[in-house]
Amino acid sequence: MDAVSDQRAAMGQRDHFIPVRKVDILSALTLDGGLPGEPERDKFRQLCRLLGAIFHYEYFDRLERLRDDYFFFNPDHDGHARFNAATVERAYRSMVGALLQVLHGANFIEISHAEIERAHREDAVIRVKIETPMDDYREVRFFRRGHRRQTIQISEWYGWRKREIEADVYDDVVLMVTMKNETGGATPGKRKSRAPRVRPGAVLLKYFRNIASADLNALFPDVRVVMGLRDKLVLGVPALLGGIPILLKVASTVTVLFLVAGFYLGVSSAVRDDEVTAALAGLSGLIALGGFIVRQWVKFQRQSLLYQKQLADNVYFRNVNNNIGIFDYLIGAAEEQDCKEAFLAYCFLLAPGPGPTKDELDRRIEVWLAHAFGTEIDFECDDAVAKLDRLGLLRRDGERLAVLPLDRALARLDEVWDDFFRYAGAAR
Repeated sequence: MDAVSDQRAAMGQRDHFIPVRKVDILSALTLDGGLPGEPERDKFRQLCRLLGAIFHYEYFDRLERLRDDYFFFNPDHDGHARFNAATVERAYRSMVGALLQVLHGANFIEISHAEIERAHREDAVIRVKIETPMDDYREVRFFRRGHRRQTIQISEWYGWRKREIEADVYDDVVLMVTMKNETGGATPGKRKSRAPRVRPGAVLLKYFRNIASADLNALFPDVRVVMGLRDKLVLGVPALLGGIPILLKVASTVTVLFLVAGFYLGVSSAVRDDEVTAALAGLSGLIALGGFIVRQWVKFQRQSLLYQKQLADNVYFRNVNNNIGIFDYLIGAAEEQDCKEAFLAYCFLLAPGPGPTKDELDRRIEVWLAHAFGTEIDFECDDAVAKLDRLGLLRRDGERLAVLPLDRALARLDEVWDDFFRYAGAAR
């Protein structure tokens, strides 16, 4: 199987992400989950509420840790300057580790460099050529969640022609870019890039939505729009054809211009009237040539600005959050995913009869989600079972799984919550 086929197979895989609101899953489970009556349903709602409170408290610690570590790398200030390199490096490793845990909890998948390189070779939705200052970056990582195959209409030949392409579109994309601590020189053989607009050592975090896989390179910070070969030909060939007659006209009068100029500067003693006339014609030709050059330069700059606007519009309308604000957004997403997985696993393990195996539980939940919400996902059964086991709600009989009844499960979760805060009991 070639590289493109590998990518197609990877994109065909189902996501772990559950694209249904937590409240909708809770309502559907309450009605369709096999709970015998309203008292049992109310107990299940209380159990879900306790689960949500416990996950929320646990994720609050991660949020505080991320905020503390990101202090060293926030591009909006340079607080890291007061600390030594070893402290900053420890904070960086801690922040990256905590961020990866939260992204995993929110069911994000890291995009490999090979997948990014393959995507860049496909037809891009943003029809511009860009340069990325890779020499300024210490580390670049992309994470995605949710994907679909979509038909997109793109414009070609400056809007004169439109055609449709099939593109892989990611529902959510998180970009982490770490700037180098010190900006070095350009890579040999490459033009030196502009000075970065972000301080050295900063970490940029960007959250985007509905991004075509082939347009990932447009999300980098400080990218620069450049003219492709086709644009250079479209603008350059007419300029060359229009400039040749002017150049020929000017070239035939250059000598006369020098003679007249020498006369007025006192270098030559005399000049004929016809030479003055030819010099004036040559001067007007030079003025026309200058105006022509300025006009072509304005066309070039206008086209460049149009491409820059197209790039900026694509990023602006798809940008959801940035930098430190991303942590609250991701923590909320991870917390909600954990809640939905735990709700589903507990409810399906609560059913009477012999408990299912892990594989059976996985299939039952996936079938139920497809039937109830029309969504095809790869349910993370291992994570869901591990959450219940960690909280003391899971019971095993060989490969068969079960959970504590609702009354005992509520008591157990109440104990877990009370263990977070023991000060009242100690005071008594």
